[in-house]
Amino acid sequence: MNKWFKSGAPWIWMTGGAVSVSLVAVLGLLLLIGWRGLTFFWPHTIYEWQVSTPAGERYQIIGEIHDREQVPLAQLRGAGMALEGVTAETLTRYLIKTGNREFVPLDFRWLLETDIVSRSEPVNLAVLERANHGNFYGYVEQVLEGDRAVTAASQGELREQLMTRLERVQKLNRQMKSLQRGDIGAINHQLEKLRLKQRGLELEGTATEQAIADIRSQEQQLRADYQVLEQQLFELREQARRDNVVVRDMRGQAVTLSLGEVLDASWPNDMNLMDKTLHWFSAIGKFVTGEPREANTEGGVFPAIFGTVFMVILMAIIVTPLGVVAAIYLHEYAGKNNLTKMIRIAVINLAGVPSIVYGVFGLGFFVYMVGGSLDQLFYPESLPTPTFGSPGVLWSALTLAILTLPVVIVSTEEGLSRIPSSVRQGSLALGATKAETLWRIVIPMASPAIMTGLILAIARAAGEVAPLMLVGVVKLAPNLPMDGNFPYLHVERKFMHLGFHIYDVGFQSPNVEAARPLVYATSFLLVTVIVGLNLTAIGIRNHLREKFRSLDQ
Repeated sequence: MNKWFKSGAPWIWMTGGAVSVSLVAVLGLLLLIGWRGLTFFWPHTIYEWQVSTPAGERYQIIGEIHDREQVPLAQLRGAGMALEGVTAETLTRYLIKTGNREFVPLDFRWLLETDIVSRSEPVNLAVLERANHGNFYGYVEQVLEGDRAVTAASQGELREQLMTRLERVQKLNRQMKSLQRGDIGAINHQLEKLRLKQRGLELEGTATEQAIADIRSQEQQLRADYQVLEQQLFELREQARRDNVVVRDMRGQAVTLSLGEVLDASWPNDMNLMDKTLHWFSAIGKFVTGEPREANTEGGVFPAIFGTVFMVILMAIIVTPLGVVAAIYLHEYAGKNNLTKMIRIAVINLAGVPSIVYGVFGLGFFVYMVGGSLDQLFYPESLPTPTFGSPGVLWSALTLAILTLPVVIVSTEEGLSRIPSSVRQGSLALGATKAETLWRIVIPMASPAIMTGLILAIARAAGEVAPLMLVGVVKLAPNLPMDGNFPYLHVERKFMHLGFHIYDVGFQSPNVEAARPLVYATSFLLVTVIVGLNLTAIGIRNHLREKFRSLDQ
């Protein structure tokens, strides 16, 4: 036994066991997040309950089971519930999502199994996804075209009529969105430029009557064009509001809903496995490509995905040349003196600084000092409204570039150190200068290491949230950092981020139960991106090692 311990085998087994346990824990966490997030988009069965209260009152509930739990009988009786005749140690309590939040006090409610008289799964129960007020559950009774009821011989024909009109409304909504973000948005942008132009002339003292008259003439033409487009928008909106649907809810009352507010309709109880699978993929697609609604508790996360990717790409463009130049200086030019030691210590210290400190630094230096100076020099006509003197995607990218700079420097230095000195000496012996040797020989050979450091930096930056809360990220950004107005990429704008979106939905949501599945779904999306980037980095690193294995020998 003593010989076995001295051989080091127990420590190898212990290390392997620790790695295995860690791997299982990570995979289990990912599976939990993925399961809780992706099952949210699966079309759940809609139930109709007949409920009886202890006082003898009966009523109906329509909804889907959101969660369930086992509650000890003693706990329920301690809360004041009599539960006479019940002998079980625990009772099942269901959390029911009833929707219809403008007509019922709560769109989530707990239902104890002893209160249930009966439960059924009617095939005609419909789920209407709306732009506001969440889902609506009930029986579709009529489709109205204006004030006229559409004739339908059967429930299937009624569904076809409803879906046909929904497709029409969705097409009109896309036209309205395109009009608002396209021509109307361009006119508003031009009007704002004219206002700033006039303000600039006034500050310069060159606001002549002729210049002001020209600006007024252009404004009048733009406002006339705006009136025409606004009239088109109103007409499209009226066309979208033309059709309605009459739905009987769980109160037994007929409710008329405008199809202009309905995004989709489905009958989950009448779906087979293939229909549910197609609906599941469609729902995931809407989540990835859609925009958030209802204080981020519903809708999609496309602005957050776009903001995250755009910020990370901008950060990569900034950090790559800085990190590579610093690494080349430290490895190829700097001597082994006290200055070099101080620089290396500073790089190590940068890697250990908490990320929130970078956020405070970015807010004070980049936003207030650099951004405020840029506004004073180049955008005085916009003041006191800041242009670059407020948090934005540019300052977020710069802050994260400083945060991830040590990763790129260390990785690049490792790549440079793997290149044999004989390669450099051979290039110099053939007449190349040191700069040419670096540019044509050394840097291309070290490029895999540079890419590895860049990908690791991207993987870390994609998951950072704390510094972004100070230098650019917001709960809801009305405009993306990219649009059709010159200069097309607006790096001064605020943006949405997947990490902050998770924090906001999980901790700032007014409807916790509705937001919880979106927290899991968004977390799984973010984790998937980061894991993919890290796996890519590992693959590149392994390829680098294989490529230079012969040189190392």
